[in-house]
Amino acid sequence: MKPPIIRTGLGQDSHRFLGPESSKPCIIGGLLFEEHPGLSSDSDGDVLLHAICNAITSLTGVPILEGIAHDLCKKDGITDSQVYLKHALATLGSQTIQHVALSIEGKRPRLQEHLPALREKIASLLGLSISQVGITAISGDGLTDFGCGDGLHCLCLLTTSEQIV
Repeated sequence: MKPPIIRTGLGQDSHRFLGPESSKPCIIGGLLFEEHPGLSSDSDGDVLLHAICNAITSLTGVPILEGIAHDLCKKDGITDSQVYLKHALATLGSQTIQHVALSIEGKRPRLQEHLPALREKIASLLGLSISQVGITAISGDGLTDFGCGDGLHCLCLLTTSEQIV
């Protein structure tokens, strides 16, 4: 038997926070953060799920956010990034996700205490065990717009394997 082919996809996403007058909810990793304003986006602005979708696009070449998600949002009014992620996962074909690593930068909300819940949610959405999901959160120390609290930025590395017979 041949050894599996290992691939790594890279994705990123960022969005600014809306103003205090907005009633849009803040969704991060499929979880609601009620105490914070939503993120500016046609969709729910979920930077974690968008970064994962972009990592999958880098693996498959199928444009998820600029293609499938854009069409779902504009034509059908679907703004839930979990729906976009399901479409992205379907494009992987015979590739199996082995690990996902996410790094979030933003001054707010403070995500450290929410990392276990975020890992569980991402593992559930991707059909993985929690040990296959790594998430770090940094404040950015005010060095970028994200570190100053203007929005959130997420980087994603997604590793897949594919058994070739």
